[in-house]
Amino acid sequence: MKLAIFGGSFDPVHVGHIEVIDRALNSLHVDKVLIIPTYLNPFKSSSFAPANLRLEWLKKLFTCRDRVEILEYEIEQQKATPTIETILYVKKLYKEIDKIYLIIGADNLATLHKWQNFDKLASLVEFVVATRDGIKIPKHLQKMSINANISSSNLRNNIDKSFIPSLIADEVKKYYTRKKMENRIEAIVAVLDSKKAENIQIFDMTNQDYFVDQVVMASTLGERHGIALLDDLKKGLKDESFLHIDDDNEWIVIDLGDILIHLMTPNYRSRYNIEEFLLEHDEQMKKVRQMALEER
Repeated sequence: MKLAIFGGSFDPVHVGHIEVIDRALNSLHVDKVLIIPTYLNPFKSSSFAPANLRLEWLKKLFTCRDRVEILEYEIEQQKATPTIETILYVKKLYKEIDKIYLIIGADNLATLHKWQNFDKLASLVEFVVATRDGIKIPKHLQKMSINANISSSNLRNNIDKSFIPSLIADEVKKYYTRKKMENRIEAIVAVLDSKKAENIQIFDMTNQDYFVDQVVMASTLGERHGIALLDDLKKGLKDESFLHIDDDNEWIVIDLGDILIHLMTPNYRSRYNIEEFLLEHDEQMKKVRQMALEER
């Protein structure tokens, strides 16, 4: 039996991964391709999508695919698992193995020698290197030419559904868009909290026919504190675009495009009671949506 093993975070799975699997089946002449999603990459501290969700996406794409199997071994360990351990497990699982191809991306070549028990790993598998970013592949390694020029990290930063298998494209885009927003809100709150802003509140206005998706409100300790908080946000949120700032002594409004930040003195916050307006808007939009559903 000849096996090809293709492991990775698949965070998210994209058309480049699909092409690797197709080429493995067609050019390596293997009996089976084992897709092995990691619980956690040994060289990373975290993943973006949780392991169970990444596994679910893979199952939707490959469960019924001929000669393709998803192996849940590394996810079941619930920890970062060295590749050598997985290979040894596969050799026990499949008794009659003549050859194991281990498919890796060219971006892994620089750190390949650091993989745990590399010499033993190299004696058990034949590496097949999928091309990426024009990285030169040594002649002694087998090369797999891949045309899809995309990486999961780039895709997370700029979700383009054309690079995601259509079967899961909508849910993948929805997840990473929401996750990215959550990370941005967490960064804003972290800055405000560390600089003594009080009564920080978040209002999710997504799908509520409001002109931004999120509203962040915080009380300042006074006019000077508000100006200081604005400066701290500019320093701490270097990846954000501050589109417009309405800088008043007691009420500062910061427009980030899809996020609006209100920094208000307690007196102004009590006087204008924006929270009540946002909550009422939420209730009104719920009523509108309910009426629309009832009319269908």
